[in-house]
Amino acid sequence: MKFASVLSALGALTAVSAVQVNPLPAPRNITWGTSGPIQVKQLRLNGHHSSHVITSAWERAWHTITTLQWVPAAVESPIVSYPAFPTATPTPSSKIKRTHTGLHTVEVHVMDSDADLQHGVDESYTLEVAKGDSSIKIKAQTVWGALHAFTTLQQIIISDGRGNLIIEQPVKIKDAPLYPYRGIMMDTGRNFISMRKIFEQIDGMALSKLNVLHWHLDDAQSWPMQIRSYPEMTKDAYSAREVYTENDMRSVISYARARGIRVIPEVDMPGHAASGWQQIDPEIVTCVDSWWSNDVWEYHTAVEPNPGQLDIIYNKTYEAVDNVYKDLSRIFSDNFFHVGADEIQTGCYNFSTHITEWFAEDPSRTYNDLSQYWIDHAMPIFRSVGDHRRLVMWEDIVIAAEGAHDVPKDIIMQTWNQGDNNIKKLASAGYDVIVSTSDFLYLDCGHGGAVTNDPRYNEQSNPGGDITFNYGGNGGSWCGPYKTWQRIYDYDFLTNLTDSEAKHVIGAEAPLWSEQIDDVTISSAFWPRAAALGELVWSGNRDAHDRKRTTELTQRIINFREYLVANGVMATVLVPKYCAQHPHACDLYKNQTVLG
Repeated sequence: MKFASVLSALGALTAVSAVQVNPLPAPRNITWGTSGPIQVKQLRLNGHHSSHVITSAWERAWHTITTLQWVPAAVESPIVSYPAFPTATPTPSSKIKRTHTGLHTVEVHVMDSDADLQHGVDESYTLEVAKGDSSIKIKAQTVWGALHAFTTLQQIIISDGRGNLIIEQPVKIKDAPLYPYRGIMMDTGRNFISMRKIFEQIDGMALSKLNVLHWHLDDAQSWPMQIRSYPEMTKDAYSAREVYTENDMRSVISYARARGIRVIPEVDMPGHAASGWQQIDPEIVTCVDSWWSNDVWEYHTAVEPNPGQLDIIYNKTYEAVDNVYKDLSRIFSDNFFHVGADEIQTGCYNFSTHITEWFAEDPSRTYNDLSQYWIDHAMPIFRSVGDHRRLVMWEDIVIAAEGAHDVPKDIIMQTWNQGDNNIKKLASAGYDVIVSTSDFLYLDCGHGGAVTNDPRYNEQSNPGGDITFNYGGNGGSWCGPYKTWQRIYDYDFLTNLTDSEAKHVIGAEAPLWSEQIDDVTISSAFWPRAAALGELVWSGNRDAHDRKRTTELTQRIINFREYLVANGVMATVLVPKYCAQHPHACDLYKNQTVLG
């Protein structure tokens, strides 16, 4: 099953050369007219809805439209004909003829204004701008679909270069996402991320129609969130200023919800756990005083500094887990909650008297039994908040050598290793799957390692002149190379799945682990690469003829990067500005059909 088979159900993407900008992500079905530009006047919001969310969203969208007076970098070429090397300088937008017909209103019709923002909510919409009409017509099943329509409209209303707002041609759009789960993961455990920068990432997500912010709240290195039951846990924050209060966390949730984005918290357990937990009771955690690598891998206690894992056998561990989980569940209202379960290091448990005695009681016990003990004792806690709660775990708890014997099939598995093999393994076993394959979607890869005193860099020659050898030192970047937007967009993660297995893939997410990320670098690390994922999971990477759309995406994502920056999202530059102003002049191949 490929993306195109789903895409073709709603029709092919079409465009004309006169249109400067097609929105990103590409709508499932968009048809442009040819009668010429339509002028946009002061747009008023009318229609059948009773939603403060819609009213506020439109006010933000209209403010952005009128403030930016957006002018795209260059005219895109027709995507249906793949012209050879179109390097001519485009016609200045000031010379584009415009009509005198004006748009004055946005008519919004929402069928269900009460639908909650939860997994699987209907996000579809239609948008029509017809020749001679004075209103833009939007229809959506829910308010969340209407928000996506505003985002699309925000991109297609541009300036003509003379202070006038226009929509370049009449247009009809029928749109809906391929996948209900379209996310990024933000890690605030390794380095603290300020509220201002969190909001900035949410703004980028909204523009890209990504709808899930997976918030990896803590890790072994720090505990930055305020917990009502255990205020002492924030003693392990990096500083008193680097703490998220309950109001901070609720503010993130509220800000995201207003933009159609769900916030799913993660507290990683039982691995990656030291800071915070040790303030409750030192016996809750084990191996925190060990040397994490020991220079001998067989004796390591963590995959990176600092070590620490929850003691699975110690009874008070579950009392603490229960209180922390319920406190956070009162703050985070989403039906999903991520409880980690990745990278359990067996060497860490050699430092626990509770666990070593448990093994001694029955020599036949294995680390698989220990993982199962965690599942059996933690799951009643995780399910205790209500039937609405659905859990997410990293794939390790099922697939890793020390994984549990029996993990309930209603738990969603987030896969990050072994690409298609693990996706298929989990889906065929009956698990719903979130795809985060490190080979394609890990945004922190390719910058060297975060560990110091690393002799792998100390190589003074390049044996044989092999450019792939990298002087003997990958610097700990286990998941290199850097994942370009093209690599992300080209990822066909349904490859080799049967139709029934593909139905278990609920979406994809691009994680950004923060060992080398903080406020200075987070936006440039996420954007605009995360927008390539946004289109991949919204409308796919193939057209109705099963051809890769990567070449067609080029000019749109270059323009979209500029648009992100204009909106205050500090996205990294992709190409020299020359490439933005001369579409496809920087393509590697003159033949624009080489991708297929």
